[in-house]
Amino acid sequence: MMSEERDALSLTDDDDDDIEDDGNKSILQGILSKWTNYIHGWQDRFIVLKNGMLSYYKSENDTAFGCRGAISLQKASLTPHEFDECRFDVSVNDCLWYLRAEDEETRQTWIDAIEIHKQAESGYGSENSLRRQGSIMSLTSAASLSTTSASSFKRGRGLREKLAEMETFRDILCRQVDTLQNYFDACSEAIDDEGIHEGDHDDIDDVDDFDSPVPLTRIDARETISRKLQENHKDHKDLHSIFQSHGAQAIDFKGESYTFKATTAGILATLSHCIELMSQREDAWKKRVEREIEKRKRVEDLYRASINDRTKPLVLGGPDYEEGPHSVMNEDEFFDAVDATLDKIDQETDRKILQLTKPKVIKPPQTSLSPVHPLYQEIQDVVSGHMQFTDFDLTSFEAADWQLIAEETDLCVYRRELEEDGMIVDPLKIVFTMKGVTGHEVCQQFWDVNYRTEWEGTLESMKVIEWVSEDTVITYQTHKRIWPSTQRDSLFWSHICKKQCEHEDDSDTWLVCNYTTNHVDVPPNNKFVRVKFNIAMLATTIIDPPADGSEITRDNLTCKLQYSANVNPGGWAPATVLRAVAKREYPKFIKRFTQYVRDRLDNAPIMF
Repeated sequence: MMSEERDALSLTDDDDDDIEDDGNKSILQGILSKWTNYIHGWQDRFIVLKNGMLSYYKSENDTAFGCRGAISLQKASLTPHEFDECRFDVSVNDCLWYLRAEDEETRQTWIDAIEIHKQAESGYGSENSLRRQGSIMSLTSAASLSTTSASSFKRGRGLREKLAEMETFRDILCRQVDTLQNYFDACSEAIDDEGIHEGDHDDIDDVDDFDSPVPLTRIDARETISRKLQENHKDHKDLHSIFQSHGAQAIDFKGESYTFKATTAGILATLSHCIELMSQREDAWKKRVEREIEKRKRVEDLYRASINDRTKPLVLGGPDYEEGPHSVMNEDEFFDAVDATLDKIDQETDRKILQLTKPKVIKPPQTSLSPVHPLYQEIQDVVSGHMQFTDFDLTSFEAADWQLIAEETDLCVYRRELEEDGMIVDPLKIVFTMKGVTGHEVCQQFWDVNYRTEWEGTLESMKVIEWVSEDTVITYQTHKRIWPSTQRDSLFWSHICKKQCEHEDDSDTWLVCNYTTNHVDVPPNNKFVRVKFNIAMLATTIIDPPADGSEITRDNLTCKLQYSANVNPGGWAPATVLRAVAKREYPKFIKRFTQYVRDRLDNAPIMF
């Protein structure tokens, strides 16, 4: 009986499989864009979130060689960007990571995972940090009781377990009370029903033991004793014989007392644990409320800061300083940064032009553009539009609302202010004159991919995608990044042709058109902003033949040029900066290009 009751008092925790292990927090990994520096901007990196650490690798294949950087999330600050829905910042002291996801949903996934790891590292942010330890609860050991679910705080389980334990203790106490009550009831019945045992008469062998004034016979003595026992049996009943006759119903009072003490101790310990669990839960909720209050306070502070147009200190060269409608740079700083980068590019280009090298010759195919080609009609329309301005009538520009914004010797710059969808796309025309070259030579140098990288200093790379014909080529270019603007790329067809003249005496006019197009081999890239443009170089040769009829030399040649640019740069930048840069860079570009043509053709035979 005791063993069965003690087995009932030993409760084994079989719920260990349902307990979450904080040591096995979810691992999150994937590709995010990480801001590197103002030169390279955003770069794809393989990010891993594991064991409260955020680390990054150049690619997934580099994970075996060690991470490039890591930060602990225990004291990290996580800040979703106010305007960029895909960006969030993680900072620890002076270490600041700018990260961007592909979309808003992916960003939220990373933010939630980082918050979970942060709470786990803090030691109090998660209810699962009060993880219960599996144990066997024994009522005979107070120590084992203290370990049963004492540190458990699984959501909604701790108090229910303790309530179940107390119900078990109540059942045990009820069984003990029933056992004792049954025993005492049996004793009471035995006292009421017990008669005089026959053995009691047989035990009386000596009649001399009774005090009588007259001698008694053995029979008389037995009758006298029997009578006295019958008269006084209620007061003098032999208790020893009673307990002996009911010995089969006796219980272990010592064992029952131990069990009773252990049961009551278990109840008290369980109540103590319940109070402890409620206290722990109260502390956890207090901390959660405090965090919510702090979060609300931060949001209110951010709102007040945005109302007052105040911003927090930022790291110079970070993504908040780059191009965009929410850039913290003012227009003067933006222009100064662009101006400094352009000056550096100009120096490198001038140095390259002074060290002219023989380019690698890329020969076009000897085929003309077929009328059935998908680009044929588009090329014809664009060429016809530019050929309308071959008269070089400057008064017609002014009549068409073209504004003269710069004028130098043999050079005039015109512009019309125009915006499309909030983007500055001011069309621009430059009319200038140069000596010693023909229109064909100028257009050939401008169109030929063999020479383009020598005079175009803003190019980072150039690749011929397709030769459409001997006079038309599709080219893909990436341009050097001019911080703080985003890096650009361009995909366009370039066509060179000669104006069809009705009479032999008509001027010799050539045209090069560069027009944005699409190609299946070069889809848009998220790393770049694609530039769209319609650019034309129109060149007319004027020959002043020598009076003596001698051979024409370069001294007899004059070339009138008209450069037209209608460029949509994409992205965003201050309007004043775009216009100021255009006003400065386009004339500078023309001067650099014409100087390149002179140096290249100085001793070359004339090409009409």
